[in-house]
Amino acid sequence: QVQVVESGGGSVQTGGSLRLSCAASGYEFFSNCINWFRQAPGKEREGVARIYTRTGITHYADSVKGRFTISQDSAKNTLYLQMTSLKPEDTAMYYCAATPVKLLPSACTDDWSAYTHRGQGTQVTVSS
Repeated sequence: QVQVVESGGGSVQTGGSLRLSCAASGYEFFSNCINWFRQAPGKEREGVARIYTRTGITHYADSVKGRFTISQDSAKNTLYLQMTSLKPEDTAMYYCAATPVKLLPSACTDDWSAYTHRGQGTQVTVSS
């Protein structure tokens, strides 16, 4: 059974840092698009940072550019989201989602529905 599991969320103060992890069992992240999404109460889910694991090419939402870094450890089949200089507006449930590139019509996307494997989320709360 395929499972994608996020971890590393928590509560921090403004300016703090957290590192989220996304691990898969029964599934290889190679040649996948993997996206970190987040959803705050009352807001739409948004793509925050994504990576094409085959090439390492990354993309970031403007709101997190320069503060968040997505990376991968292929040996551990794990993705990370390093978050620094956190702000209260970063408070949200963070989700990891993966899909094989071959299933996409073109490039990696921020369309949640395009991702075939999604985790249950990890909560990040930033207090002022």
